[in-house]
Amino acid sequence: ADKFKALVEKINGKTDATFTLMSDSTDALSAAIGVLGDNKPLIYAATKDNWEEMAELAKSTGVPLAVKAENLDEAAELTQKIQEKGVKDMVLDTSSRTLRRAFEDQIFIRRLALQKKFRPLGFSTIAFPNEMTDDPFKEAVIASMFIAKYAGIIVLSEAEPHNLFPLLVARLNIYTDPQRPMMMEQGIYEINDPDENSPVLITTNFSLTYFVAGGEIEASKVPSWLLIMDTEGLSVLTAWAAGKFVGDAMGIFIKKSGITDKVKHRKIIIPGYVAVVSGDLEEELGPEWEVMIGPREAAHLPAYLKLWKAD
Repeated sequence: ADKFKALVEKINGKTDATFTLMSDSTDALSAAIGVLGDNKPLIYAATKDNWEEMAELAKSTGVPLAVKAENLDEAAELTQKIQEKGVKDMVLDTSSRTLRRAFEDQIFIRRLALQKKFRPLGFSTIAFPNEMTDDPFKEAVIASMFIAKYAGIIVLSEAEPHNLFPLLVARLNIYTDPQRPMMMEQGIYEINDPDENSPVLITTNFSLTYFVAGGEIEASKVPSWLLIMDTEGLSVLTAWAAGKFVGDAMGIFIKKSGITDKVKHRKIIIPGYVAVVSGDLEEELGPEWEVMIGPREAAHLPAYLKLWKAD
């Protein structure tokens, strides 16, 4: 128990992450929980042999409890017994370590809980791709399956960026519609803490456009205002070709955006690819505004912005 406590204490001093504590010893788990304070860990795991002791520990410390069973029937039986002890916050592990069975268990648990209203299985699940293969790339592929179907916690053997990043992207995109463009909300975005003398740029609300342009502006370290105009998620050239990112529409948006309350100057930087709309934009905005043609490529924004002057 002392060795386990010391290890948890050492790691806790180096991270703000939430812990999953895995031990068969309730004494070791209790000692480690005391070290973590308000950072409530998940304790793993209650089984048919130790569920009473684990349930008592989870109840007394107020931490969530993982329940490890050999199959769905045993999992349902254990969760009911543990709930009767007063523990409501649980995570399920059906001990499946083969791809097919683990996949089936995740689906059965979710369907029984949601479609059949079977409450004993109405808990999040934990999956262990790290125990299904020794190949880190296969592990990442298996983990991607659990992201979609339907694990709440996924345990990996390591957190290498080239394995972890695709999984994070997959998680962020679960609820997006592939038939609808990803888009940003229309409005004014502050980058690098701009003030009344900072440059003002405008672009479309296609997410990739925003992240690329915004990233380059941030990298320039030049405080800037970025106006994001609703073009139904279309990129700059596509929106221009569709008549959604043209001079008169841009002018109306700029005047209604409220940017004039935030800056002294009246200069607006437009993407170089739509330089052709500058005349119509100037006409819509009026003579007090100056329309400036920005670079075509976002990568050239840092150099461009460093030369920009409000006067």
